[in-house]
Amino acid sequence: MAEMQHYVLFPNHENGMKLYRLLKEKGIKTQISPTPRAASKCCGISLLVREEEKLASIRECIEEHEIEIIDIVSLEKDMNKMRDKYC
Repeated sequence: MAEMQHYVLFPNHENGMKLYRLLKEKGIKTQISPTPRAASKCCGISLLVREEEKLASIRECIEEHEIEIIDIVSLEKDMNKMRDKYC
């Protein structure tokens, strides 16, 4: 079974940074990431969540603080070992 990664997508970077700070304060690990084009052509940043169990807590935080998001998208982890190798 393929490993899944979850991306929280935002209409602008301010919402992404606000949620990132709030989650960090709560001890919920996320990572700021470029938005994968397979997920959206929206704002350039998203939050990468590797553990599906954390999605419920993240949704609660979004609702509690009324942070505007576009969606939470799950994609297969794309590991191409030859990406960005030119020699």
